[in-house]
Amino acid sequence: MTAPAPDSPVVLRVAGRPVGRYVTRPELPARLSPRPYLHPVTTLAGTAVTELAPADHIHHLGVGVAVPDVEGHNFWGGRTYVRDQGPTELDNHGAQRHHSFQLRDPDGFVEELRWVAAGSELLRERRTVSATELADSAWALDFTFSLTNVTPDPLSIGSPATNGRPGAAYGGFFWRARKEAEAPQVFTAEVEGEAAVHGERADWLALAGAGWTLVFAGATDTTRRDPWFVRTAEYPGVGSSLASERRLPIAPGDTAVRRIVTVVADGRLGRDEAAALVRKAVSQ
Repeated sequence: MTAPAPDSPVVLRVAGRPVGRYVTRPELPARLSPRPYLHPVTTLAGTAVTELAPADHIHHLGVGVAVPDVEGHNFWGGRTYVRDQGPTELDNHGAQRHHSFQLRDPDGFVEELRWVAAGSELLRERRTVSATELADSAWALDFTFSLTNVTPDPLSIGSPATNGRPGAAYGGFFWRARKEAEAPQVFTAEVEGEAAVHGERADWLALAGAGWTLVFAGATDTTRRDPWFVRTAEYPGVGSSLASERRLPIAPGDTAVRRIVTVVADGRLGRDEAAALVRKAVSQ
């Protein structure tokens, strides 16, 4: 069998079935903040649970890491929220550039990326992704990213919330789910609904659509301290916020690490089922 080209897309497989396609070098306009992404991601039965560049937010790219403010550079895509001015078109977009794979297997990979803006490298990322079978109808995506400040100066990560827009602390791991005729249900172990879940901290959070459920969990103490960013009514999306109440500083040479494990299941799970599967996924 011919080996894949070093930078060609990775097809993740669980129990021999393809469940995700990871694109390393997307051909995208600068305004979308080009970056590697997973799409499509599917359940074991083949139901797609991601969207790529949907009409409502064309800079939403499946599953990945997106940050709207790294020292004023936009690695999220689209407009930038400017304090006392609102969403503004700026020529400030950065790009996450795939550098190399340290490991590449059917069930996962380890990748090095460069976060570049205005001709300079700001962050170097090590991204570790794996796919594991949990049950006949569920699997887990384990996603860790480590961001190292490679500049000689301190830098910080912000969000529209830290720049003056309440409730908009997006930036970090982000999953754009499929949009359906009805908005998905969202719940944690304690509460239910977008208004109750958005901006809160919870060990896990479930998003349940028509025949599928995603259960997101912070897999480290640091990750669990980040609040959840949730949208269901406007569009279906879930993220873990790096900068909610304040900017996240990263000193020269220091590294910020986050790990999110997501259960991808067929069917609509209840609380007990979601909790049991996510416990199994995080403990593996």
